[in-house]
This record gives sequence, C-alpha cells and structure tokens, in this order.
Amino acid sequence: HQDVPFEQVVERLNPPRRLEHTPLFQVMFAWQNNERGELALPGLQIEPVQMAADRSKFDLELGLSEAGETIEGALGYATALFDASTIERYAGYLVKVLRAMAADAVQPMGCIDMLDTAERTLLLQTWNATAAPYPENVCIHQLFEAQVRKTPEATAVIYEEQSLSYADLNARANRLAHHLIDRGVNPDDRVAICVERSMAMMVGLLAILKAGGAYVPLDPAYPSERLGQILTDAAPSILLSDAAGRGALSVQTLENLIVIELDMTALPPVWSTLSATDPQVPELTSRHLAYVIYTSGSTGTPKGVMVEHQTLINYFTWAQPEYYADDHGNGSPATLSFAFDGAVTVLFGPLLAGQSLTFLPFGQELTTLKHGNRGRPYASVKLTPTHLRMLRSMLIDPTAPAPWEQFILGGEPLAFDDVLFWNRTYPDVRLINEYGPTETTIGCTYHSATLSNCLAGQVPIGRPIANTRLYLLDGYGQPVPLGAVGELYIGGDGVARGYLNRPDLTSERFLDDPFAPKAGGRMYRT
Repeated sequence: HQDVPFEQVVERLNPPRRLEHTPLFQVMFAWQNNERGELALPGLQIEPVQMAADRSKFDLELGLSEAGETIEGALGYATALFDASTIERYAGYLVKVLRAMAADAVQPMGCIDMLDTAERTLLLQTWNATAAPYPENVCIHQLFEAQVRKTPEATAVIYEEQSLSYADLNARANRLAHHLIDRGVNPDDRVAICVERSMAMMVGLLAILKAGGAYVPLDPAYPSERLGQILTDAAPSILLSDAAGRGALSVQTLENLIVIELDMTALPPVWSTLSATDPQVPELTSRHLAYVIYTSGSTGTPKGVMVEHQTLINYFTWAQPEYYADDHGNGSPATLSFAFDGAVTVLFGPLLAGQSLTFLPFGQELTTLKHGNRGRPYASVKLTPTHLRMLRSMLIDPTAPAPWEQFILGGEPLAFDDVLFWNRTYPDVRLINEYGPTETTIGCTYHSATLSNCLAGQVPIGRPIANTRLYLLDGYGQPVPLGAVGELYIGGDGVARGYLNRPDLTSERFLDDPFAPKAGGRMYRT
C-alpha cells in the first residue's frame, strides 16, 4: 500500500529470485474503492481515459472498482503463460460467480455452476464420445478358442527351448479345465494359482477360465505373509501350483487347500489323460468374474479387485488393433509379475491375435529382452517406466537395430527424460503411456508419447480408450471448468465389479455415474 510499497517489502524479505515469475506471489487482486478527486479547469470538460497496459507485472492481475451502479475492471496476464481465449474464459467464470452471488447471497460457494451449456457438453459428452462396438456377450477364453481354430499349428507359447502350438496349449488347458469342473469349480468360484513364469502358467490360467472360475494370481516371489493374506481373503478351495509355488507357501496354508500339480516335467499329472475338447459351461456369462487381482494402493493392505469377462473383452477389443495389429507373429515377452494386472495385456494379447507369447526366465528379463525375440523385434513389450530406465542402462550399442517395435508403459508415471532418450535413440520405437487403476481393467487411457506432444516436460496420460469416460469433478461431484484441478473419476465398460469382501469400500469408490448416456452406468473414484 502507499506506506509500504511492494518493492520495499521484497527488498526487506529478500526471497529467492527466479526469472520465470515475480517474488512472493504471482497473482494479485486489487479492489480500487478509493474516492476519485474531481479535477476542474475553467472552460474545459474533463473525463478519465483508460490507458491500455502492454505489460503485466504478475502472472495474473485483476483490478476491480465501483462505477456508479456497476463494477468494472481489467484482467492482466502474462502472455507467455496464457492465451487470450483462456483469460476470456476465466473472466467468464468470474462473472458467472459474481452474478450467482448477487442472485443468492446465502448459497454455498461450491454449489455455483461456472459452466455454460457448450462447455458442459464438451467436457461430459464430446470428449467422452468413445462408444464402439465389441462382443460383450463372450468370455476371454472363448476368443482364444476362436484363434485356435484359425491358427492351430502356429506357435502360441515359448519358454527357453520349449514351445507349444495353439492346438497343444488349448488341449492341455482343456484337460485341466475338465478336472477343475470335476472338482466342483463353478462360475465366479475363485481358484488360486501360484507358479513361476513358464508355459504351465498359461495352461493354468486358461484352464481356470474355461472351467468358469476366476483366477487369483499369486507370485512365488512375493513375501509369504502377503501371499497368506491374499489366500485368507480370497478363500479359494483349489490351488494350482508348481514346485516354486509350493515352496513359497507355508505347510499350514497348503493343508487347507486342494493342491493340483501343474508341473508336467516329471510324472504326468492325474488330469493329463482327460478330454481335450473345449469344456461347455452353459451357465457361464460375460458378467462372471475372470480374475481377482490384489492391489495394496495407498492403504498397504491387499484388497481384491473383481474383474469380469466383459470388461476384459472391451479392453482387448480396443487393444488388439493398437498393440497387435501386425500379423508377423513376433508377439510379446512376459516380463511382469502376473499378480500385477498390467501383465494381463501380454499374457492374453498375443494369444488373441495369433502371435506368440515368450516367457522370459525370472531374474533375467531385461538381459534377455535387449536381444529381441530370437533375432526378430518384439511387436509389443509391456514394462513399468522403472524397467524401461533399467533397460536403457543395459544397452551396449544404441546404434544397432531396435529389437522392439513398441513399449507399453504403465504402473507408474512416465518421465519426460525417458521419452527424450528413447525418441532420440530409437525414433522408430513407439512409446505408449498407458494409465489405468486395477479397478478400471488394466488401462483406461493411452498416449503415444513423442517429444512434440509432451508439453512443458510432462507426459500426458492421454485420452480414454473405447467405451470409457473420464470426468474431473469437484468436491460436490460436479465437473470442474477447463484448466481447473479436480479429482479423476473413470466411467464406462471397464469399471470392475468392486472389491472382494469390502462392501463399504466398494460403495465408497464405485459409484453410480450420473453423467452416463444410459441408465446403470458406474464410475470409479480414483
């Protein structure tokens, strides 16, 4: 103010200086309510003239004053930060708030709607126009069976020097599925599977699905305490396991379960002579569970996310042309823990496209990965950004041809520095930033990251995939204006059923979607 000028305050406080903004604060609001003195000169008519400012001292500078029965003012802004259209939109929001306050002075501020019809339509409908057809009444293993009929002799899975064709993989899974049905597995029954990465893993997963059950993946590398917590909560009656899986679980845990052997390298298991035909489970529908995957999230306590076949079908109908469109059959390597839902993409994606799935030995994933698929580039490699940085440090000759065609990154934020390195070193290798909580089935947004579309050094999570809707909502559940901060809610056909045995948490996080185009829509609060 007039007694303590801003420059004097800055000089006394001596705050850290940065070239990109003014010290102390970057936004100023001035209410000019002082009375104006009248200047009178004989023989002259005098009126004030508004001078156009060509420079703003702050990022945003709003000045208002009373003029008779109105309030008038100006909004100054740094043109390096804001476009004129953005500032005009902000000014429109302010005017709507002031008008609403004048109309009803006692209403809560949070109830004021700043959006006009056009912007509301843009946020809720135009940007969420993702409707696309998909076979919503089939199950994921039925898509695999259809691929078996197309390419029965093609190589389906590879592990070290062993491989199985589509027909052989299907036959083994069918025999085990018939055994599970004989042991009483019904739709929505949870069947645990604790195996190391191998062809037996895929046999077990497909068999559980074919029998109508929902698989509960247990990684033998996880701490035994966590595995015990998951088994206690999931309460499966049957466990599929190999030697590594049994070694990871306590004797007491194993005593309470029916354990079915998956290791076929020694004596043939009891189910190996059963029928190799595709099982028929008439009561099974796409609204039954495909898997229950446990995630700790922010709580640290494992909670089981129940994912149905239909949500998986929606994801893969979208993902197939994006990730596995080529027909050269180079497929994907399995590098991630199958207890992490990001691994679902590469476990089933290649097998629904007639390509091969290669299981990389545990502990040697990145060492093996850098050489490609037996001299050919992998079609798609799914990793976390942490794994991508580790792979970067292991590259010996960045000038050699890339042994991968694209990386699908998920599970954690992708850093701009990684985009910078990979785009410059391997410009033909596609980087896809895939975002999605386990609760919305693997991935719900994607962004093909390049140097030109990662603004201000940040990598966007991208746009919603097919049949997915994104909302940024405020604390009152209403959409926030463009450029405002809100909480992300995800709606559409990828939303999971909920949390196993956690009805309170399910009702808190899985909500009715008031913006859905049809009744019954649900959304997940991230």
